[in-house]
Amino acid sequence: MKDTLEYLFAGNTLTRNQAMATLTEVGKGQHSEAEFAAFLTVFKMRPLHSEELAGFRDAMVNLSTKADLSAYNAIDVVGTGGDGKNTFNISTLACFVVAGAGVNVTKHGNYAATSTSGSSNVLEFLGYEFSNDTSKLKSDLEKGSFCFMHAPLFHPAMKHIAPVRRALKVPTFFNILGPMINPATPKYQVLGVNNSENFNHYKNVYSTLDVNFAIVHSMDGYDEISLTADTHICTNNEEKKLPPSAFGMQQITPEKLFGGESVEDAAKIFIEVLSGHGTPEQKNVVIANAAVALQVVFNDKSLTECVEIAKESLNSRTALQKLEAVTNRSF
Repeated sequence: MKDTLEYLFAGNTLTRNQAMATLTEVGKGQHSEAEFAAFLTVFKMRPLHSEELAGFRDAMVNLSTKADLSAYNAIDVVGTGGDGKNTFNISTLACFVVAGAGVNVTKHGNYAATSTSGSSNVLEFLGYEFSNDTSKLKSDLEKGSFCFMHAPLFHPAMKHIAPVRRALKVPTFFNILGPMINPATPKYQVLGVNNSENFNHYKNVYSTLDVNFAIVHSMDGYDEISLTADTHICTNNEEKKLPPSAFGMQQITPEKLFGGESVEDAAKIFIEVLSGHGTPEQKNVVIANAAVALQVVFNDKSLTECVEIAKESLNSRTALQKLEAVTNRSF
């Protein structure tokens, strides 16, 4: 680590392999907390490079507890968080709409870092049982076309990393790594990022991976399709900006996406949306995110067709039935 730090302090950047090797050593507990803190600080003092982020992603994937769910041809819909918008759980709701449309979802997530309720918070509140047992995850997929991987159960390397992150109390590159390190390495992914810099990082990294992807960023700073502004989107095949009208929807105001003051508030909104009692704005933003996910899977269908498929999943309450199947509860 001393050699690596001196190399970085001299103004050099890491190759993908160097970044992977260094973080792998950290994840195995081979360096002190002080050394790791110095290492993290480098990337607060200068911009992170996409090659470095790719290497850090490779290390965390290699160090993770794997869940082989490849037979399910699944998708994940996930955002980096950190946008400070305190929205309701849009991406997680979109996952159930996608599941209701007949597409398997292997979602990776965690407790909230900056908002009231992360995916783990709301799913735990609603009765979903966290597990890293692949047979349990497969059972959930069979019952409800959905399973959830609570990140702390799949990333043992974090025991060496988390104490330093907590002690530093500032955002680091780990804040944007989460969506990239799904332990099931799904075939399809929709990834939301909260700024254009991270959008470009994700675009550069995912162009090197064997994944069918869509990277989305709301131009006013949301890490998902918010319908409050145009959406910047990049897929394997194209990059473009989509106005709300591309989804056949009106632009909405930010307060319509507020997620409440507590996990209980977030869970109430979650069930209201899936039960058909959410506001038009809440339902539309979930449908828009689900539609982009469906188009990643069904790339022969138009966005308009995918919006209609998502609407049917939500309005028929099939999406709600998927939640009920994996929580063994009626809502």
